Amino acid sequence: MTRLTGAILRALLVVAVIATPSLFLPGTTSDTAQIVVLLAFVAAGFTLVEYFGKSPSLVEFRDAPPFNRIRFGALALTVMTLTFILRGQYDPSQVTQIASAAGVAISNTIDFPYSPVRLLVLVLPDEASPSLIENVRIAAGISYLVSIVSLAAFIIVLRYAGWPARNGSFNFWVNLPTFDPTAGGDVVERLERDAQVNLILGFLLPFMIPAVIQLASDIIDPISLSSPHTLIWTVTAWAFLPASLLMRGIALSHVADMISKQRHRATEAEAEANAAHA
Repeated sequence: MTRLTGAILRALLVVAVIATPSLFLPGTTSDTAQIVVLLAFVAAGFTLVEYFGKSPSLVEFRDAPPFNRIRFGALALTVMTLTFILRGQYDPSQVTQIASAAGVAISNTIDFPYSPVRLLVLVLPDEASPSLIENVRIAAGISYLVSIVSLAAFIIVLRYAGWPARNGSFNFWVNLPTFDPTAGGDVVERLERDAQVNLILGFLLPFMIPAVIQLASDIIDPISLSSPHTLIWTVTAWAFLPASLLMRGIALSHVADMISKQRHRATEAEAEANAAHA
């Protein structure tokens, strides 16, 4: 019952995050609403199955909080903040004005030459309106800051709270269901290799995505960011995916270090037992 209650609560939170832009932003068409409802039901069903099942099939570190909680919190905070800022352009209020002022201050601080925020803004075509450019700057600045803060929060939890085994033993196979132990090679080496790949991709993606969009400008129209829904989800994904990869890389590297230390302790214990027996 406890597992079912937790799974239902998580599914409802996922639905709330997905539906937030459509609920608070004006101009949501019936087609957009139908797509949002479909995606919300699919995401809720997936979350319910993954967290209610005895063992997950895709969700990593399910039983090693707060890894997924930090990631989901960053995603939810980004979507809600951007939604309130864009809503303020249609229906201003004290909350939206505060959020907009904070967004402008953040974007002015993070938007410096060759920064990921500046590169994303430069993707916009010359005919983009000043309001669109400012919206992209603010959204990119907030999203990037939230991703940095979430990454720092996870590092603090890992370093000072004994993640992932602070509440007991760490079940490797439940928390890493996509890792195949029979694929060959040493487990520690494979974990370290996967960690390095995730860290490299996580660092490069904020710079690579704008470059890819620029190269594919004939296919991908950057001006479509004028739609509030497109702007929110595009910029959120641009910041969330690299941060998620960085967190996963750090987590895998830490798990590999745990296994290596456990092996070393087992080897020392075996050597001491053999010496005592001799």
